[in-house]
Amino acid sequence: MTTLVTGATGNTGRHVVAELVRRGEPVRALTRNPATAAGGLPAGVEVLAGTHTEPEGLDAALAGATRLHITVTAGLAEVGPELVRRAVDAGVRRITVLWGGFVGPVEQAVADSGVEWTRLEPQEFMSNTLTWAESVRTEGVVREPYDFPSALVHEADIAAVAAAALLDDGHAGRAYNLTGPEPLTPRERIAVLARTTGRDIAFVPITHEQALDRLIATGVSRADAEYVVGWYAAPSADSTTVVDTVERVTGRPARTFAQWATEHADRFR
Repeated sequence: MTTLVTGATGNTGRHVVAELVRRGEPVRALTRNPATAAGGLPAGVEVLAGTHTEPEGLDAALAGATRLHITVTAGLAEVGPELVRRAVDAGVRRITVLWGGFVGPVEQAVADSGVEWTRLEPQEFMSNTLTWAESVRTEGVVREPYDFPSALVHEADIAAVAAAALLDDGHAGRAYNLTGPEPLTPRERIAVLARTTGRDIAFVPITHEQALDRLIATGVSRADAEYVVGWYAAPSADSTTVVDTVERVTGRPARTFAQWATEHADRFR
């Protein structure tokens, strides 16, 4: 049996591929640029050109696949239900979907698909911290509008839960809230990074509007920017409350932010 992983070179997708390979599962990795992706993926992975936002071109990728991992990304809401329909028609019988922050058209299509599904609901990725990397390297500062805690989860732990849901029984119909082992504010994360990298890093407050403008300047729509910055302005109880889902599903404790920082320290030096 084969698993097709969409977004296979993304922050989480590459970890899903690696975890499935570690568990002995044949994997097809879907990426826009196979030539550059192949070197960063485990040996033996079948790398295919394509994107899940163009499901009409994925018949060959879906042929013979019995499991599918979907990462909800920008542009997928409109075509995601078509991707799910084509996957089920092709013979996929188990789907994991990494949500986009709420239950939208893709997440609902997966739930209504008629096959086994599991929804992964991480509150915030530890890899979001990489947005600080350039300002830390060049200026030794982090600029954020708010300093509220977040129970960030390591992207490799998201992948480990995804692999368990794809390969093991007992996860069908579940929506898994995923967090790390502790809630941390930006200032607390900065302190961890400073210790790990051995350099001074300052927290510089900015306004809500400045945070919006910063995101919009990267090409994000104003509506999406307001959603993201608003999430930080008024974090939900789910985003700050630690749950033990990672440990219950994988059998080991969730990775800490200190572990993540050690793995990525060179990106901030």
